[in-house]
Amino acid sequence: MAARILFFAYGCLAYLLFLATFLYAIAFIGGFGVPVILDGPLTMPPFAEASGGRPFVTALLIDAGLLGVFAVQHSVMARPWFKKWWTQMVPWSIERSTYVLFASLALDLLFWQWRPLGGVVWSVDTPMLRNIIWALFTIGWLQVLVITFYIDHFDLFGLRQVWLHLRGRQYTRVPFVMPRPYRFVRHPLYLGFIIAFWAAPTMSITRFVFAAATTVYILLAIQFEEHDLSHEHGPAYDEYKRQTPMLVPGLGGRRETTAAVSPSTSR
Repeated sequence: MAARILFFAYGCLAYLLFLATFLYAIAFIGGFGVPVILDGPLTMPPFAEASGGRPFVTALLIDAGLLGVFAVQHSVMARPWFKKWWTQMVPWSIERSTYVLFASLALDLLFWQWRPLGGVVWSVDTPMLRNIIWALFTIGWLQVLVITFYIDHFDLFGLRQVWLHLRGRQYTRVPFVMPRPYRFVRHPLYLGFIIAFWAAPTMSITRFVFAAATTVYILLAIQFEEHDLSHEHGPAYDEYKRQTPMLVPGLGGRRETTAAVSPSTSR
């Protein structure tokens, strides 16, 4: 029983770290309320002098490395082959919590070591348009949060697993159904992230690089995720892909019938 309580506490702490990281990410990208934000003037990063005094190149390489750490962690640990190997050492009840913990730490490292690049790609000066863009920024983050509850928020972040283990009950996968947002696009959660990342009334070079890099990562991650879902659900998921657009409602896809399964984020 002591081990069950310990695992439950571990899962709760991993979730709380995720929640703090998620809220910090909103402020970090939006540029308000936290000591370190995404944007800012270009400064001399460490080792810039040793690399020939090219601070922009050095900062860009540091940022690319930080994004790469998160991308590798987030994608590799979500793959079935990794889970099969990983759960030989990590109990199933805390596997998801450990994934959430590592993802949060990777993001926290990015927040800590991020290097602004300075510069401006575009700037919207009209107050009404700026308010609309900030509204889109807010909608994007709200969409991300709401979608997690459509696909079982507590299972996605490991709380359901440690709760079932605490009660001595066997874990069962959450049934795949067709939540309403998934009838319009296959990846509404990723769409929310893309909206939030690109909704900037003042688009700095830093924000542009961040938004472009994360969008490319999302498009690549979707390919891996859908490969796993297609392998798991077979023709039912293939039919769902054929009928439903990937990210943009109304762009591609045919809606004659309703697929039997619903995709989720990498699990």
